[in-house]
Amino acid sequence: MYTLELAKPDEVELCNQIIDEGRQFQREQGFIQWTKEYPNIDIIRKDVAADIGYVLIADGIIAGYMCIDFSGEPAYADIEGKWRSEQRYAVVHRMAFGGKFRGIGLVDTDFSLIEKLCLDNDISYIRADTDFPNKRMQHILSKNGFTQCGVTSFQGSGKLAYDKLLL
Repeated sequence: MYTLELAKPDEVELCNQIIDEGRQFQREQGFIQWTKEYPNIDIIRKDVAADIGYVLIADGIIAGYMCIDFSGEPAYADIEGKWRSEQRYAVVHRMAFGGKFRGIGLVDTDFSLIEKLCLDNDISYIRADTDFPNKRMQHILSKNGFTQCGVTSFQGSGKLAYDKLLL
């Protein structure tokens, strides 16, 4: 059984550990997208306090962490390319899974749950971004129905911009 739930303040340390594992996994793949400065535990605390930090629960265990922000992303206003819609959207940032939960297809389950959450909140459009060397995330986004729309700048560097229309 899988659920997507708001992260609780007492889960911040575990969420940060999952992000750290994701950071290490990126390095093992030969690139650095996440640094010690971003994302960090203070960002996760702010996510949780703002009710935009979510955990993926797999059989009662926290398996992943991500930010799902229904207020959008100001950095996405500037894009080399074109978003497919200008409607209200959710943005997915900082998605990571604990090491023992990688490679078992949870990301597809997670995106299905994210889409349901969006639709339950009357949002039918999602945007996301990833670094150029992050081929794994590019594949995941494409596999889950996202379309590459161009390049945007986030956290001081160019990112591949993706979106998905849910309806």
